[in-house]
Amino acid sequence: MHQCEKVGVEFVDTAKHRYSNSVDLRITPEQLFDVFADANAWPRWAKVIRHVEWTSPLPPVVGTTRTVRMLGGLVGSEEFLVWEPHTQMAFRFNEASERSISAFAERYDVEPTAEGCRLTWTLALAVDGPGRHLMPISGVVSDLAFRWFLRRLRAYTDAKYR
Repeated sequence: MHQCEKVGVEFVDTAKHRYSNSVDLRITPEQLFDVFADANAWPRWAKVIRHVEWTSPLPPVVGTTRTVRMLGGLVGSEEFLVWEPHTQMAFRFNEASERSISAFAERYDVEPTAEGCRLTWTLALAVDGPGRHLMPISGVVSDLAFRWFLRRLRAYTDAKYR
């Protein structure tokens, strides 16, 4: 594991490499945050995630930590920068197993709708080394994967709450 830059939530809006996608869900914001707090739910819809372990007591608050193990052996030690139940959450990597990741953060914005809620998921990162030259290509592939994850989240929450 190596140290990542301890960016603030504003990094999500200012990073050179950022991806933002939205999905309309037929669940309440409260139900969505229950899904976010459930370590076992993440691998079911975000298929790149293999295992989530909360390393701080629940319920989550600002400063809560967890470890996420992903496809390809990537491990991230995360710290929550925002946990506003039913509205917004954000976290960053404090450490990562992949040395090329110099900074990484995600923000999840939730707005109530007439039929449930709208989730906007924004991911931002800074990459060092040779990997930075591949970002134009890998970014397109990543963005497509993030859209697929959100479709899977909708299918997961539809099945869980309907």
